[in-house]
Amino acid sequence: MSDLPRKAVTRTAKLAALPLGFAGRATWGLGKRIVGESAELVGRELQQRTADQLFKVLGELKGGAMKFGQALSVFESALPEEVAGPYRAALTKLQEAAPPMPTRTVHAVLEERLGQDWQELFLEFEDKPSAAASIGQVHRGVWRDGREVAVKVQYPGAGEALLSDLNQLSRFARLLGPLIPGVDIKPLISELKDRVSEELDYGLEAQAQRAHAEEFAGDPDVVVPDVVHQCDQVLITEWMDGIPMSEVIADGTREQRDRAGQLLARFLFSGPARTGLLHADPHPGNFRLLPGGPEGEDDWRLGVLDFGTVDRLPGGLPTPIGISLRMTLDGEADAVYELLRAEGFVKESIELDPDAVLDYLLPIIEPAQAEEFTFTRRWMRSQATRIGDPRSPAYQLAKQLNLPPAYLLIHRVTLSTIGVLCQLGATVRLREELEEWLPGFLPEEDLEEPAAEA
Repeated sequence: MSDLPRKAVTRTAKLAALPLGFAGRATWGLGKRIVGESAELVGRELQQRTADQLFKVLGELKGGAMKFGQALSVFESALPEEVAGPYRAALTKLQEAAPPMPTRTVHAVLEERLGQDWQELFLEFEDKPSAAASIGQVHRGVWRDGREVAVKVQYPGAGEALLSDLNQLSRFARLLGPLIPGVDIKPLISELKDRVSEELDYGLEAQAQRAHAEEFAGDPDVVVPDVVHQCDQVLITEWMDGIPMSEVIADGTREQRDRAGQLLARFLFSGPARTGLLHADPHPGNFRLLPGGPEGEDDWRLGVLDFGTVDRLPGGLPTPIGISLRMTLDGEADAVYELLRAEGFVKESIELDPDAVLDYLLPIIEPAQAEEFTFTRRWMRSQATRIGDPRSPAYQLAKQLNLPPAYLLIHRVTLSTIGVLCQLGATVRLREELEEWLPGFLPEEDLEEPAAEA
Protein backbone atom coordinates (compact mmCIF):
# COMPACT_ATOMS: atom_id res chain seq x y z
CA MET A 1 0.00 0.00 0.00
CA SER A 2 1.42 3.39 -0.92
CA ASP A 3 -0.94 5.58 1.10
CA LEU A 4 -2.65 5.42 4.47
CA PRO A 5 -6.01 3.66 3.87
CA ARG A 6 -8.66 5.88 5.42
CA LYS A 7 -11.92 4.07 4.72
CA ALA A 8 -12.95 2.29 7.89
CA VAL A 9 -14.50 -0.60 5.96
CA THR A 10 -11.20 -1.25 4.12
CA ARG A 11 -9.11 -1.20 7.29
CA THR A 12 -11.64 -3.30 9.21
CA ALA A 13 -11.63 -5.94 6.50
CA LYS A 14 -7.84 -6.17 6.58
CA LEU A 15 -7.74 -6.44 10.37
CA ALA A 16 -10.53 -9.03 10.33
CA ALA A 17 -8.38 -11.07 7.96
CA LEU A 18 -5.82 -11.67 10.72
CA PRO A 19 -7.85 -14.06 12.93
CA LEU A 20 -9.73 -15.47 9.92
CA GLY A 21 -6.46 -16.13 8.17
CA PHE A 22 -5.13 -17.84 11.26
CA ALA A 23 -8.17 -20.12 11.38
CA GLY A 24 -7.80 -20.93 7.68
CA ARG A 25 -4.14 -21.81 8.03
CA ALA A 26 -4.93 -23.99 11.06
CA THR A 27 -7.36 -25.96 8.86
CA TRP A 28 -4.70 -26.19 6.15
CA GLY A 29 -2.24 -27.49 8.75
CA LEU A 30 -4.70 -30.14 9.89
CA GLY A 31 -5.04 -31.28 6.28
CA LYS A 32 -1.27 -31.58 5.95
CA ARG A 33 -1.16 -33.64 9.16
CA ILE A 34 -3.90 -35.98 7.87
CA VAL A 35 -1.84 -36.80 4.77
CA GLY A 36 1.11 -37.70 6.94
CA GLU A 37 3.44 -34.67 7.05
CA SER A 38 5.52 -34.05 10.16
CA ALA A 39 3.66 -32.13 12.89
CA GLU A 40 6.81 -30.15 13.68
CA LEU A 41 7.33 -29.08 10.06
CA VAL A 42 3.67 -28.22 9.59
CA GLY A 43 3.63 -26.21 12.83
CA ARG A 44 6.74 -24.28 11.85
CA GLU A 45 5.36 -23.46 8.41
CA LEU A 46 2.00 -22.47 9.93
CA GLN A 47 3.69 -20.04 12.34
CA GLN A 48 5.87 -18.59 9.59
CA ARG A 49 2.87 -17.94 7.35
CA THR A 50 1.00 -16.32 10.25
CA ALA A 51 4.01 -14.14 11.07
CA ASP A 52 4.33 -13.03 7.45
CA GLN A 53 0.65 -12.06 7.31
CA LEU A 54 0.90 -10.27 10.67
CA PHE A 55 3.72 -8.05 9.41
CA LYS A 56 2.11 -7.50 6.03
CA VAL A 57 -1.23 -6.31 7.45
CA LEU A 58 0.05 -4.33 10.43
CA GLY A 59 2.86 -2.74 8.41
CA GLU A 60 0.63 -1.77 5.48
CA LEU A 61 -2.07 -0.21 7.62
CA LYS A 62 0.34 1.86 9.75
CA GLY A 63 -1.86 3.79 12.20
CA GLY A 64 -3.06 1.90 15.24
CA ALA A 65 -2.42 -1.46 13.61
CA MET A 66 1.29 -0.77 13.32
CA LYS A 67 1.40 0.84 16.78
CA PHE A 68 -0.12 -2.38 18.14
CA GLY A 69 2.50 -4.45 16.31
CA GLN A 70 5.34 -2.32 17.68
CA ALA A 71 3.98 -2.70 21.22
CA LEU A 72 3.81 -6.48 20.75
CA SER A 73 7.37 -6.64 19.43
CA VAL A 74 8.96 -5.92 22.80
CA PHE A 75 7.13 -8.89 24.38
CA GLU A 76 8.56 -11.34 21.85
CA SER A 77 11.17 -12.49 24.39
CA ALA A 78 8.40 -13.78 26.70
CA LEU A 79 7.11 -16.24 24.09
CA PRO A 80 8.21 -19.89 23.90
CA GLU A 81 11.13 -20.18 21.49
CA GLU A 82 9.23 -22.39 19.03
CA VAL A 83 6.60 -19.63 18.77
CA ALA A 84 8.95 -16.64 19.05
CA GLY A 85 11.27 -17.68 16.24
CA PRO A 86 8.90 -17.04 13.30
CA TYR A 87 7.47 -13.88 14.88
CA ARG A 88 10.83 -12.35 15.79
CA ALA A 89 11.83 -11.27 12.31
CA ALA A 90 8.33 -10.12 11.35
CA LEU A 91 7.83 -8.02 14.49
CA THR A 92 11.33 -6.56 14.30
CA LYS A 93 10.50 -5.20 10.84
CA LEU A 94 7.69 -3.18 12.41
CA GLN A 95 10.23 -1.37 14.61
CA GLU A 96 12.04 0.18 11.68
CA ALA A 97 9.98 0.21 8.49
CA ALA A 98 6.60 0.55 6.81
CA PRO A 99 5.48 1.19 3.21
CA PRO A 100 6.05 4.88 2.37
CA MET A 101 3.54 7.67 1.75
CA PRO A 102 3.57 9.04 -1.85
CA THR A 103 5.88 12.01 -2.49
CA ARG A 104 2.97 14.17 -3.68
CA THR A 105 1.21 13.65 -0.32
CA VAL A 106 4.35 14.57 1.61
CA HIS A 107 4.80 17.75 -0.44
CA ALA A 108 1.13 18.66 0.02
CA VAL A 109 1.41 18.41 3.82
CA LEU A 110 4.64 20.45 3.87
CA GLU A 111 3.13 23.12 1.63
CA GLU A 112 0.01 23.36 3.79
CA ARG A 113 1.94 23.53 7.09
CA LEU A 114 5.19 25.34 6.16
CA GLY A 115 3.91 27.51 3.31
CA GLN A 116 4.17 27.46 -0.49
CA ASP A 117 7.88 28.27 -0.32
CA TRP A 118 8.62 25.44 2.12
CA GLN A 119 11.53 24.18 -0.02
CA GLU A 120 13.42 27.42 0.63
CA LEU A 121 13.62 26.43 4.30
CA PHE A 122 15.90 23.55 3.32
CA LEU A 123 19.26 23.43 1.58
CA GLU A 124 18.45 19.79 0.81
CA PHE A 125 15.37 17.59 1.19
CA GLU A 126 15.19 13.87 0.35
CA ASP A 127 11.82 12.80 -1.05
CA LYS A 128 12.51 9.16 -0.25
CA PRO A 129 11.69 8.56 3.43
CA SER A 130 14.46 7.27 5.66
CA ALA A 131 12.05 5.71 8.16
CA ALA A 132 8.32 5.17 8.64
CA ALA A 133 6.34 4.71 11.81
CA SER A 134 2.76 4.28 12.98
CA ILE A 135 1.47 7.84 12.38
CA GLY A 136 4.17 9.50 10.29
CA GLN A 137 7.34 9.06 8.28
CA VAL A 138 10.77 10.69 8.46
CA HIS A 139 12.68 12.42 5.66
CA ARG A 140 16.30 13.46 5.82
CA GLY A 141 17.22 17.03 4.94
CA VAL A 142 19.55 19.96 5.55
CA TRP A 143 17.99 22.97 7.29
CA ARG A 144 18.71 26.49 6.03
CA ASP A 145 21.38 26.98 8.74
CA GLY A 146 23.32 23.92 7.56
CA ARG A 147 22.17 21.46 10.23
CA GLU A 148 21.23 17.95 9.12
CA VAL A 149 17.64 17.37 10.15
CA ALA A 150 14.96 14.71 10.42
CA VAL A 151 11.60 15.92 9.06
CA LYS A 152 8.70 13.94 10.53
CA VAL A 153 5.50 14.30 8.49
CA GLN A 154 2.21 13.00 9.90
CA TYR A 155 0.05 10.87 7.62
CA PRO A 156 -3.16 12.66 6.56
CA GLY A 157 -6.06 10.98 8.35
CA ALA A 158 -3.72 9.35 10.88
CA GLY A 159 -5.92 10.25 13.85
CA GLU A 160 -9.05 8.63 12.47
CA ALA A 161 -7.12 5.57 11.32
CA LEU A 162 -5.38 5.20 14.69
CA LEU A 163 -8.61 5.20 16.70
CA SER A 164 -10.50 3.07 14.18
CA ASP A 165 -7.76 0.43 14.13
CA LEU A 166 -7.51 0.19 17.90
CA ASN A 167 -11.29 -0.04 18.26
CA GLN A 168 -11.39 -2.87 15.72
CA LEU A 169 -8.42 -4.66 17.28
CA SER A 170 -10.14 -4.42 20.67
CA ARG A 171 -13.18 -6.23 19.25
CA PHE A 172 -10.91 -8.93 17.80
CA ALA A 173 -8.76 -9.21 20.96
CA ARG A 174 -9.98 -12.69 21.87
CA LEU A 175 -9.51 -13.99 18.33
CA LEU A 176 -6.06 -12.40 18.11
CA GLY A 177 -4.92 -14.33 21.19
CA PRO A 178 -3.55 -17.30 19.18
CA LEU A 179 -1.35 -14.96 17.12
CA ILE A 180 0.74 -13.99 20.15
CA PRO A 181 0.20 -16.62 22.88
CA GLY A 182 0.80 -15.49 26.45
CA VAL A 183 0.20 -11.76 25.92
CA ASP A 184 -2.95 -10.17 27.41
CA ILE A 185 -3.97 -8.15 24.36
CA LYS A 186 -7.09 -6.25 25.41
CA PRO A 187 -5.50 -4.13 28.21
CA LEU A 188 -2.57 -3.36 25.91
CA ILE A 189 -4.92 -2.01 23.22
CA SER A 190 -6.93 -0.05 25.81
CA GLU A 191 -3.78 1.68 27.10
CA LEU A 192 -2.67 2.52 23.54
CA LYS A 193 -6.08 4.13 22.90
CA ASP A 194 -5.65 6.32 25.97
CA ARG A 195 -2.46 7.77 24.45
CA VAL A 196 -3.77 8.48 20.93
CA SER A 197 -4.47 12.22 21.26
CA GLU A 198 -1.06 12.91 22.82
CA GLU A 199 0.83 11.05 20.12
CA LEU A 200 -0.96 12.97 17.37
CA ASP A 201 -0.01 16.31 18.95
CA TYR A 202 3.44 17.20 17.63
CA GLY A 203 3.40 20.31 19.85
CA LEU A 204 3.39 18.14 22.99
CA GLU A 205 6.05 15.90 21.46
CA ALA A 206 8.26 18.91 20.70
CA GLN A 207 7.95 20.12 24.32
CA ALA A 208 8.93 16.71 25.69
CA GLN A 209 11.85 16.35 23.27
CA ARG A 210 13.14 19.88 24.01
CA ALA A 211 13.03 19.14 27.75
CA HIS A 212 15.09 15.99 27.27
CA ALA A 213 17.50 17.61 24.79
CA GLU A 214 18.17 20.45 27.21
CA GLU A 215 18.65 18.19 30.23
CA PHE A 216 20.88 15.68 28.43
CA ALA A 217 22.92 18.25 26.45
CA GLY A 218 26.57 17.29 26.87
CA ASP A 219 25.69 14.08 28.72
CA PRO A 220 28.42 11.43 28.27
CA ASP A 221 25.91 8.57 28.03
CA VAL A 222 22.64 9.76 26.46
CA VAL A 223 22.03 11.82 23.30
CA VAL A 224 18.69 13.46 22.46
CA PRO A 225 18.38 15.46 19.19
CA ASP A 226 17.10 18.99 19.70
CA VAL A 227 13.94 20.37 18.07
CA VAL A 228 14.59 22.70 15.11
CA HIS A 229 11.01 23.59 14.11
CA GLN A 230 7.49 22.35 14.85
CA CYS A 231 3.99 22.98 13.53
CA ASP A 232 0.82 20.93 13.02
CA GLN A 233 1.64 17.58 11.36
CA VAL A 234 5.34 18.46 10.95
CA LEU A 235 8.19 18.06 13.46
CA ILE A 236 11.78 18.90 12.45
CA THR A 237 14.61 17.78 14.73
CA GLU A 238 18.37 17.41 14.49
CA TRP A 239 19.42 14.31 12.56
CA MET A 240 21.02 11.45 14.49
CA ASP A 241 23.00 8.61 12.95
CA GLY A 242 23.92 5.46 14.84
CA ILE A 243 23.35 1.72 14.96
CA PRO A 244 19.63 0.89 15.35
CA MET A 245 18.92 -1.11 18.50
CA SER A 246 17.28 -3.80 16.34
CA GLU A 247 20.67 -4.37 14.65
CA VAL A 248 22.40 -4.60 18.02
CA ILE A 249 19.81 -7.22 19.05
CA ALA A 250 20.38 -9.18 15.84
CA ASP A 251 24.16 -8.87 15.33
CA GLY A 252 25.71 -6.75 18.11
CA THR A 253 28.89 -7.68 19.97
CA ARG A 254 28.79 -8.63 23.62
CA GLU A 255 30.26 -5.21 24.48
CA GLN A 256 27.57 -3.40 22.46
CA ARG A 257 24.76 -5.46 23.98
CA ASP A 258 25.89 -4.89 27.55
CA ARG A 259 26.53 -1.18 27.02
CA ALA A 260 23.17 -0.72 25.28
CA GLY A 261 21.40 -2.55 28.10
CA GLN A 262 23.11 -0.53 30.83
CA LEU A 263 22.30 2.77 29.15
CA LEU A 264 18.70 1.72 28.46
CA ALA A 265 18.21 0.95 32.16
CA ARG A 266 19.93 4.23 33.08
CA PHE A 267 17.66 6.24 30.78
CA LEU A 268 14.52 4.46 32.07
CA PHE A 269 15.23 5.47 35.67
CA SER A 270 17.17 8.71 35.25
CA GLY A 271 14.80 10.33 32.71
CA PRO A 272 11.91 10.92 35.14
CA ALA A 273 14.30 12.06 37.89
CA ARG A 274 15.99 14.59 35.59
CA THR A 275 13.11 15.81 33.40
CA GLY A 276 9.88 14.88 35.21
CA LEU A 277 8.95 12.86 32.10
CA LEU A 278 8.99 9.13 31.34
CA HIS A 279 9.70 8.15 27.72
CA ALA A 280 6.80 5.75 27.23
CA ASP A 281 7.51 4.09 23.87
CA PRO A 282 10.59 1.93 24.51
CA HIS A 283 10.63 -0.31 21.46
CA PRO A 284 14.00 -0.86 19.73
CA GLY A 285 13.14 1.37 16.75
CA ASN A 286 13.42 4.40 19.05
CA PHE A 287 17.02 3.82 20.16
CA ARG A 288 20.46 4.00 18.56
CA LEU A 289 24.02 3.24 19.65
CA LEU A 290 26.43 6.10 18.87
CA PRO A 291 30.23 6.06 19.18
CA GLY A 292 32.00 8.49 21.48
CA GLY A 293 31.08 7.50 25.04
CA PRO A 294 33.02 8.41 28.21
CA GLU A 295 35.93 6.13 27.23
CA GLY A 296 36.36 7.70 23.76
CA GLU A 297 35.37 6.77 20.21
CA ASP A 298 35.48 3.05 21.01
CA ASP A 299 32.86 3.55 23.71
CA TRP A 300 29.12 3.94 23.09
CA ARG A 301 26.32 6.38 23.90
CA LEU A 302 22.56 5.81 23.70
CA GLY A 303 20.62 7.90 21.20
CA VAL A 304 16.92 8.33 22.01
CA LEU A 305 14.18 9.20 19.49
CA ASP A 306 10.40 9.76 19.43
CA PHE A 307 8.91 11.53 22.44
CA GLY A 308 5.33 11.32 21.18
CA THR A 309 4.24 9.27 24.19
CA VAL A 310 5.45 10.35 27.63
CA ASP A 311 4.16 10.02 31.18
CA ARG A 312 4.32 13.25 33.16
CA LEU A 313 5.92 12.60 36.56
CA PRO A 314 6.86 15.99 38.06
CA GLY A 315 8.44 14.38 41.14
CA GLY A 316 10.13 11.57 39.22
CA LEU A 317 9.03 7.95 39.56
CA PRO A 318 6.66 7.50 42.55
CA THR A 319 8.56 6.97 45.82
CA PRO A 320 6.36 3.98 46.85
CA ILE A 321 7.90 1.99 43.97
CA GLY A 322 11.38 2.38 45.43
CA ILE A 323 10.26 1.77 49.02
CA SER A 324 8.26 -1.37 48.17
CA LEU A 325 11.11 -2.72 46.03
CA ARG A 326 13.63 -2.22 48.86
CA MET A 327 11.34 -3.77 51.48
CA THR A 328 10.62 -6.75 49.21
CA LEU A 329 14.35 -7.39 48.80
CA ASP A 330 14.68 -7.15 52.59
CA GLY A 331 11.90 -9.73 53.06
CA GLU A 332 9.52 -7.37 54.92
CA ALA A 333 6.33 -9.15 53.88
CA ASP A 334 3.87 -7.33 56.17
CA ALA A 335 5.26 -3.87 55.40
CA VAL A 336 5.20 -4.53 51.64
CA TYR A 337 1.62 -5.77 51.85
CA GLU A 338 0.45 -2.70 53.77
CA LEU A 339 2.14 -0.35 51.28
CA LEU A 340 0.58 -2.18 48.31
CA ARG A 341 -2.81 -1.91 49.98
CA ALA A 342 -2.31 1.81 50.69
CA GLU A 343 -1.36 2.46 47.03
CA GLY A 344 -4.37 0.55 45.69
CA PHE A 345 -2.57 -2.56 44.36
CA VAL A 346 -4.66 -4.61 46.79
CA LYS A 347 -8.30 -3.53 46.97
CA GLU A 348 -9.98 -3.13 50.35
CA SER A 349 -12.36 -6.01 49.58
CA ILE A 350 -9.46 -8.43 48.99
CA GLU A 351 -7.49 -10.27 51.69
CA LEU A 352 -4.17 -11.88 50.72
CA ASP A 353 -1.39 -13.64 52.60
CA PRO A 354 1.56 -11.19 52.85
CA ASP A 355 4.07 -14.04 52.57
CA ALA A 356 2.38 -15.28 49.39
CA VAL A 357 2.57 -11.76 47.94
CA LEU A 358 6.28 -11.64 48.79
CA ASP A 359 6.83 -15.04 47.12
CA TYR A 360 5.03 -13.72 44.04
CA LEU A 361 7.18 -10.56 43.83
CA LEU A 362 10.68 -11.88 44.61
CA PRO A 363 11.31 -13.76 41.32
CA ILE A 364 10.18 -10.72 39.31
CA ILE A 365 12.66 -8.39 41.04
CA GLU A 366 15.56 -10.85 40.88
CA PRO A 367 17.54 -8.47 38.60
CA ALA A 368 17.66 -5.91 41.45
CA GLN A 369 19.14 -8.35 43.97
CA ALA A 370 22.61 -8.97 42.51
CA GLU A 371 25.37 -6.51 41.66
CA GLU A 372 24.76 -7.39 38.00
CA PHE A 373 22.18 -9.51 36.21
CA THR A 374 22.09 -11.09 32.75
CA PHE A 375 18.68 -10.62 31.13
CA THR A 376 17.79 -13.54 28.86
CA ARG A 377 14.82 -14.73 26.86
CA ARG A 378 14.86 -17.88 28.99
CA TRP A 379 14.46 -15.85 32.20
CA MET A 380 11.66 -13.77 30.64
CA ARG A 381 9.86 -16.91 29.47
CA SER A 382 10.12 -18.47 32.94
CA GLN A 383 8.44 -15.40 34.47
CA ALA A 384 5.75 -15.34 31.78
CA THR A 385 5.06 -19.06 32.34
CA ARG A 386 4.96 -18.71 36.12
CA ILE A 387 2.48 -15.83 36.04
CA GLY A 388 0.56 -16.91 32.92
CA ASP A 389 -0.14 -20.58 33.78
CA PRO A 390 -3.69 -20.87 35.24
CA ARG A 391 -2.47 -23.82 37.36
CA SER A 392 0.22 -21.68 39.01
CA PRO A 393 -0.30 -20.11 42.48
CA ALA A 394 1.32 -16.96 41.04
CA TYR A 395 -1.40 -16.79 38.37
CA GLN A 396 -4.16 -17.13 40.97
CA LEU A 397 -2.61 -14.40 43.15
CA ALA A 398 -1.98 -12.05 40.22
CA LYS A 399 -5.70 -12.21 39.34
CA GLN A 400 -6.50 -10.67 42.73
CA LEU A 401 -4.04 -7.78 42.43
CA ASN A 402 -5.07 -4.43 41.00
CA LEU A 403 -3.06 -1.99 38.85
CA PRO A 404 -3.97 1.61 39.80
CA PRO A 405 -4.32 3.97 36.79
CA ALA A 406 -1.41 6.14 37.96
CA TYR A 407 0.93 3.14 37.63
CA LEU A 408 -0.43 1.72 34.38
CA LEU A 409 1.97 3.39 31.95
CA ILE A 410 4.96 3.02 34.30
CA HIS A 411 4.19 -0.71 34.48
CA ARG A 412 4.03 -1.14 30.69
CA VAL A 413 7.18 0.90 30.08
CA THR A 414 9.11 -1.11 32.69
CA LEU A 415 7.92 -4.42 31.23
CA SER A 416 8.70 -3.26 27.70
CA THR A 417 12.21 -2.15 28.68
CA ILE A 418 12.85 -5.47 30.39
CA GLY A 419 11.65 -7.15 27.19
CA VAL A 420 14.26 -5.24 25.16
CA LEU A 421 16.98 -6.05 27.72
CA CYS A 422 16.11 -9.74 27.32
CA GLN A 423 16.23 -9.43 23.52
CA LEU A 424 19.70 -7.92 23.92
CA GLY A 425 20.77 -10.63 26.37
CA ALA A 426 22.52 -7.80 28.22
CA THR A 427 24.38 -8.05 31.52
CA VAL A 428 23.30 -4.97 33.48
CA ARG A 429 24.19 -3.46 36.86
CA LEU A 430 20.54 -2.66 37.53
CA ARG A 431 20.89 -2.16 41.27
CA GLU A 432 23.42 0.61 40.60
CA GLU A 433 20.84 2.53 38.56
CA LEU A 434 18.11 1.98 41.16
CA GLU A 435 20.32 3.31 43.96
CA GLU A 436 21.20 6.36 41.89
CA TRP A 437 17.83 7.32 40.46
CA LEU A 438 14.83 5.55 42.06
CA PRO A 439 13.30 7.59 44.92
CA GLY A 440 12.82 5.55 48.09
CA PHE A 441 15.04 2.63 47.05
CA LEU A 442 17.80 3.62 49.46
CA PRO A 443 16.85 4.14 53.10
CA GLU A 444 17.04 7.78 54.17
CA GLU A 445 20.04 7.13 56.44
CA ASP A 446 22.00 5.78 53.46
CA LEU A 447 21.24 8.99 51.57
CA GLU A 448 22.30 11.15 54.51
CA GLU A 449 25.78 9.56 54.87
CA PRO A 450 27.20 10.75 51.49
CA ALA A 451 25.74 14.21 52.15
CA ALA A 452 27.44 14.34 55.56
CA GLU A 453 30.76 13.21 54.05
CA ALA A 454 30.47 15.91 51.39
